[in-house]
Amino acid sequence: MSRSPLSSGPAPKAEMPGPQPGTRRALVALCFSEITSWGALYYAFPVILADLTRTSGWSPQQTTAAFSTGLVVSAVAGVPVGRLLDRLGPRAVMTTGSIVGVGALLAVATAPTLPWFFAAWTAVGVAQSMLLYTPAFSALTRWYGPRRVTALTTLSLVAGLSSTVFAPVVAVLVARLGWRDTYLVLALLLGAITIPLHALLLTAAWPTDRRQRSEATLGYVRSVVVGDPRFTLLVGAMVLAAFGMYAANINLVPLLTGQGISNGLAAVALGLAGMGQVLGRLGYPVLTRLASPRTRTVGVMMAGAGTVALLAAVLRFASAVLGAAILAGAVRGIYTLLQATALSDRWGTREFPVLNGIFSAPTTIAIALAPAGGALLASWLGSYRAAFWVLAALVLVGAGSAVGTDVPEGRRPVVP
Repeated sequence: MSRSPLSSGPAPKAEMPGPQPGTRRALVALCFSEITSWGALYYAFPVILADLTRTSGWSPQQTTAAFSTGLVVSAVAGVPVGRLLDRLGPRAVMTTGSIVGVGALLAVATAPTLPWFFAAWTAVGVAQSMLLYTPAFSALTRWYGPRRVTALTTLSLVAGLSSTVFAPVVAVLVARLGWRDTYLVLALLLGAITIPLHALLLTAAWPTDRRQRSEATLGYVRSVVVGDPRFTLLVGAMVLAAFGMYAANINLVPLLTGQGISNGLAAVALGLAGMGQVLGRLGYPVLTRLASPRTRTVGVMMAGAGTVALLAAVLRFASAVLGAAILAGAVRGIYTLLQATALSDRWGTREFPVLNGIFSAPTTIAIALAPAGGALLASWLGSYRAAFWVLAALVLVGAGSAVGTDVPEGRRPVVP
């Protein structure tokens, strides 16, 4: 007798087997490539922004909108990239992404007009969809199966150093070279580091059993997982939390410089937030053993709301702001792992690259809108401090939404 799609009894684990040969080498490669990709394609921008707007004549709102446009493109491209990843594996997809990223950064560096600048960031968004956490997390989830939390934690711990490494380095480069030459240097770094890592080291066997999956199986997963109201509720909670926390992070530098703090010290604060991400992620494996998916989702989002509010509350005290930046970074670091595991913790790892593309796209769009959204809030409300209070409230609403996202073990879908 076939099992009911939503059996009331214990469901067998729908997991991949243990790690395949070569996965450890691939994990090391992804650690270094994620540091570089995040630094060049994301964290460099807020540090470069002041020099960019001063020398180009483009407003902060215009340039931030171009940056956000790239992130929106990354979100939209995430679903087809997930399908490509499922069929071709991470080696082909991420190597291609590295090549696209180099060309896109060169286009940013040489943009003669604002429309060209927007077009260049659109290309950066395509590269981001192939290089940042979503494809890397999908690859590790498929490769490591039941041991995915350890692999994901390792990757996010190391990659969390990206802002710590790149923010001060980019600040020095901008001071000496200007923003255009800085992006030329970043393009060269991205190509020199990530192309060989992806092409030569992401060679672990990519599971091929799903290439023979039937349309019935695909339809089943889409109806049971994507059609589950708890899936929609979880996506909504992730969107609110991501928008609030990422808007606070990317707008941390203008928040501080608006209070008379130097750009250099503000870059240090951003770097400390990156260090906080590493510290926060150290405890995530313990958190997965102590708390259910729903409990840790609600708890992490509540902590996120608290740290964003704390940044606004202690803004007048420089040393306190640095400490608050570390705390906010720690929570955001935990949130990255929460986002990476929320889907598989509730519905398993079957069809993960495709489902993760669907699951991650709205959150990635929220992250894409966060830089411009945070700046727009500050403009509407008259200050970045007031905007941070609103962002904290949005994250808190996300925490409330996450209360209804529990999927009991016996109710998890089983693909026949």
